[in-house]
Amino acid sequence: MVRILKGSYPNTKVMNISFRPSLLFCIIMDIIGYATYTIPFIGEIGDIMWAPISAFIFYKTFGGLKGAFGGIFNLAEELMPGLDFIPSFTIMWMWQRFKKDKEHLPERRSFLSGAVLPRK
Repeated sequence: MVRILKGSYPNTKVMNISFRPSLLFCIIMDIIGYATYTIPFIGEIGDIMWAPISAFIFYKTFGGLKGAFGGIFNLAEELMPGLDFIPSFTIMWMWQRFKKDKEHLPERRSFLSGAVLPRK
């Protein structure tokens, strides 16, 4: 979330702008993580260099608690041999995308009484 202050001091308005990364960006980041598989034996050294960079980008991209947890998961995923196939950026993009879509669903109403039912 980015906060932008607009206007002079007495009439300052605060605008909150939500940032969500594009799916293309997330896929490219996952492909870069996979790229270390292309060079046998040297690829694991590339993972050691790429892991902290990827974790930092993940944290900065998604932010907050999810970004911190995902960054730690991404770091562990890149450092452990054989786990590079997990598309962590794309998974987080899908999680955010479908969670946001679920928040905008219309309220459910009971067919018989018309009472508002809680969303699951």
